[in-house]
Amino acid sequence: MSRLVFLPALGLVVLLSAGCDDAAQTTAPELQSQSIRGGEQRLITMQDACDPETFNEAVGPGTCIRNGGVRFTKFLQLLGQHQKVGAWTFAPTAVNARVGQELLAVNRGGEDHTFTEVEEFGGGIIPDLNVLAGVPAQAPECLALAPGDFVPPGGSTTDDVEEEGTELYQCCIHPWMRTVVTARE
Repeated sequence: MSRLVFLPALGLVVLLSAGCDDAAQTTAPELQSQSIRGGEQRLITMQDACDPETFNEAVGPGTCIRNGGVRFTKFLQLLGQHQKVGAWTFAPTAVNARVGQELLAVNRGGEDHTFTEVEEFGGGIIPDLNVLAGVPAQAPECLALAPGDFVPPGGSTTDDVEEEGTELYQCCIHPWMRTVVTARE
């Protein structure tokens, strides 16, 4: 696919945020807990491996702010072949938590991401990436994002575990970035 097809849709992300960054890591980081306000925090990292030169050229200045990484054309090729790009991930992909704990999502990549709770996994805000990822139906929660829902590189966001059961989180830019939280009392 030509990257020109992706420019209008990806340009929307630049307008909403500085861009998404998924840093490559060969192993998932250990799940970390820390005491906070009488409970514990569960850590989820948002990772990517964008190459600033090619991502910024294709999408817009400031889209990627890390050093080195996967070239934009290779990113699209991998996404088309595998419906995901392994370096763009939430880690861990499954979390056990207790009701009352707080999820802390930290962006360790070079692009903006979202950490959005959804009823069902679905597509994000960039139709062309949704098609390549095999999730053309958008998650409704991704259609209701506010500017503050975008987590810049080095930034973080939190969400409280409020009830028992399963909670699903995804990036509304890169919809294959997901984690499943299983909550117990």
